[in-house]
Amino acid sequence: MEFTKKFLRAKNPCADGFRWFSRNVEDGSGYQEVLDSLVSAGRVGDACWLLSQFGPTNAVLSVDQLEADAIVFAGTVLVRGSIEVSSVIQAGRSIRAGGGLRAGESVVTGEDLRVAGGIVSGGLLQAGGDLRADWGVEAAGNITGGGDLRAGWDVVCGGKLVLQGGAFVGQDLIARGAVECDKGVRVGGHLTGAGSLRAGHGILVGGAITGVQHLEAAWGIKAGECIHTHGSIKAGESLCAGEDIRAGDGYGVFAGLNVQQETWESSAQVWAQQVPERLRSGVWLGPSLV
Repeated sequence: MEFTKKFLRAKNPCADGFRWFSRNVEDGSGYQEVLDSLVSAGRVGDACWLLSQFGPTNAVLSVDQLEADAIVFAGTVLVRGSIEVSSVIQAGRSIRAGGGLRAGESVVTGEDLRVAGGIVSGGLLQAGGDLRADWGVEAAGNITGGGDLRAGWDVVCGGKLVLQGGAFVGQDLIARGAVECDKGVRVGGHLTGAGSLRAGHGILVGGAITGVQHLEAAWGIKAGECIHTHGSIKAGESLCAGEDIRAGDGYGVFAGLNVQQETWESSAQVWAQQVPERLRSGVWLGPSLV
């Protein structure tokens, strides 16, 4: 793909960006060449905008290690070791690393993001496909994914966690914003939230669920320890906690919302150390056996 002033003008760029392009980029320059020129000039935002307008390529950047102030690459980034960028790394397709990935401002991929180490982003962490780290994942801003999020260790999200797939976390999940997963949530340790949590499938947590506002799953909800929320607790099927289940003041606890009342004995069971206050639906069967 070659760029000309006429070609770029059709995308309605900002006046300042078009002026810079006219003065610094020759007609006929290559797509990646233009992206590199923008990044080198400190115009990383313009490079990201250009990538969003013209989309990905099949180009591959393959290196042993990657360390830079910023990277905006239209294709796939393959690094056999670790990635370290001071500000932004954005790829039109996938990013894969044999080590960890650390970015001072944001990490964005059009497709999958997979690393053998951990991921740390000083702001946004966004993957168009699956997001996978053998170690932990930490982002100061939102985490969004077009597929599943899988992490061997903790996941710490400073903003919203929004996934079109499910979340599979080996240790603790800590979210300071809302959590929305179109599929299930599975956490090996504790789940600690601040906003509401909604799962399109079920929620399974090895430890406690605490801090969230409203808690909702289309299937069942199970925690090895307590389930405490500031708002309502809604399970489409059964609800189970190794300790107590407690909704916020004035809010109810609901099980079996997505099954017929005649099947509550088998499909809307509520297991907890004592009957939850304001249990509005489902059948309490006593302390959990597992």
